[in-house]
Amino acid sequence: MEDYDKLMVGDQSTDGRIIIADKDRLCYQVKLESKGAFSMRTISKQLLGEFIDYYKKNPNKKAEDARVELKELSNIDKFEYGYSATLTAMAKMVLDPKNELIRKGISTDSFSTESSLLKAAGLQQIYYGAPGTGKSKAIKDLTFSEDVIRTTFHPDSDYASFVGTYKPITEEVVLRDCNGKKVIDEETGKVVKEDRIAYKFIPQAFLEAYVEAWKKLGSKKSEKSDKSYNRIHPALLDTPDIFTKNKASKKQYLIIEEINRGNCAQIFGDLFQLLDRNEYGFSDYPIVADKDMQKYLEKEFEGWEITNKDKINQLYGEANMVSLIMRGERLVLPSNLYIWATMNTSDQSLFPIDSAFKRRWDWKYVPIREGRDKETNAPLNWYINTGDKQYKWWSFISKVNNLIGSLTNSEDKKLGYFFCKAKDGEIDADLFVSKVIFYLWNDVFKDYGFDDKDFQDEEGKILSFDRFYEDKNGKTNVDIAIVEQFLENLGVEKASFNKEEDDDVDDEDSIEEEESPNSSTEKRNRDNSHYTINGQGDYKKGPLALAVLQKYTNSNPSKTVKEIMKDWTPVIVNVPHMLETQEEYNTRISNSKDKSNRSRANIVKWGNNNVIYISTEWNIDTFSEFIQKVNAQDWGINIEKIEE
Repeated sequence: MEDYDKLMVGDQSTDGRIIIADKDRLCYQVKLESKGAFSMRTISKQLLGEFIDYYKKNPNKKAEDARVELKELSNIDKFEYGYSATLTAMAKMVLDPKNELIRKGISTDSFSTESSLLKAAGLQQIYYGAPGTGKSKAIKDLTFSEDVIRTTFHPDSDYASFVGTYKPITEEVVLRDCNGKKVIDEETGKVVKEDRIAYKFIPQAFLEAYVEAWKKLGSKKSEKSDKSYNRIHPALLDTPDIFTKNKASKKQYLIIEEINRGNCAQIFGDLFQLLDRNEYGFSDYPIVADKDMQKYLEKEFEGWEITNKDKINQLYGEANMVSLIMRGERLVLPSNLYIWATMNTSDQSLFPIDSAFKRRWDWKYVPIREGRDKETNAPLNWYINTGDKQYKWWSFISKVNNLIGSLTNSEDKKLGYFFCKAKDGEIDADLFVSKVIFYLWNDVFKDYGFDDKDFQDEEGKILSFDRFYEDKNGKTNVDIAIVEQFLENLGVEKASFNKEEDDDVDDEDSIEEEESPNSSTEKRNRDNSHYTINGQGDYKKGPLALAVLQKYTNSNPSKTVKEIMKDWTPVIVNVPHMLETQEEYNTRISNSKDKSNRSRANIVKWGNNNVIYISTEWNIDTFSEFIQKVNAQDWGINIEKIEE
């Protein structure tokens, strides 16, 4: 077992500040006490591993020292989480259990999946990642059958549009004469009514969710208990003397889409203070509601009785805190109000989120991964249809993201699997150009030029955006030849719809493998094994080999192609063109009449225009040998098979 995975659910630091609440193969869910308040944090096992390795070598260093020295090696500072102290304490729990750890851990076999961690997530969390990774879908799946109120932030969003404000509305009122008497229609005998403009306080998403959440913690005074909400957040049930009744938790979700497309400081205003939650999930610091909001809340809560109000009052040392909340005089987020949000990393520049705001949220990274069927977990197998040819969508995503990473040195602009919505698995050429190519040419590559060979045709002319369209007979259509040229340049694999062929070939390797001495059969056995690197990711054979090489070059950015090729000599196995230089690759391609040869290698770029290619032609035997050899190196890379 790796050092970073030795902590168990229930383990505590000796000072009681840190409790391991949950874990999966990628992360820990940590309950942290700070200045008398408790919060939940998600800690990456990879980052913890870095801290453990650091403290093995530097046992007397402080958390800030580790933060400074490791920031170039990890993403710990990317969003300024401020978790270095927590990571340091957890590292010491692992390295010095006698003095730093109270062992109360339990087996976590039942919490071995990523979804279990997400389901145990905190009250306030932001799902972030590249556009199209399925952030909104993840939240939708996790909140299925729950009560959800959803809003979307945009540049014009403000406090009033998020919380509520007075707005003019049209009301139907009785028409009266100059003496104040009702006007009666002589023909129908009915009272005449008319529309008049009136001003009324209109709640928006936040107040709607706020009111519903509090009502779920109580009931109407006139109702019997079995007809009331009478439900409490399950976190409260861990405390013997507090909230021992009503164990059927009913949550209320407030979902904020595109949270960074609005000015969060302006939109939340004084509600920012409410985001600090105590151990039991209630706001640590109540705020005073303005008069308009107070009147609205007082009317909404009229006749409501909150279950266990005395216990809630004890949290604040006030005998009437719940009464103040019900009268609208105080605002307190209840324990069952979950505020979740989504954020595209490519949109960070719209409205930067300050560090103080960030630290009040748990951050859930949604990685770029192949789309899978929700019910069967089988690959969706979307494809790009150019008419005569079909290309694997996932292969395109992998190839273009590799190009984006090499040219921009950024993760922010990469594409997720759901960037485009396929119809019956098909993304036609029109949709591909209008959505994908437009995004790449206008948002991703425009600041980096188009000098790379991937952006050139066979004559060396640049594939400018206008070349993706052609005019014929007075109509503008997508130029299929140019689309195919770009896809071929990237080396995107062609989709196969031949069932017999698909049954014999790995999903990721749609080409027939050259016979290898290591092969015991005429054709490869189908292998759907998945692997992790240092406990993270979910890779099949080809993508894993590519990821290992990328990780190694990223760790050695100053090394030349020749030096990388030499370093990798000990891990070479009997795979056709396992590693190739640019010259070797070009020679092979030029000598081949089959352009699909391009799909038999993945490209890695680093440093000063360094390029190397790694084969995609792996079988079970050669790949097992490759894994053994990589794990035997002192590279800090450990590959493990994900057990099904």
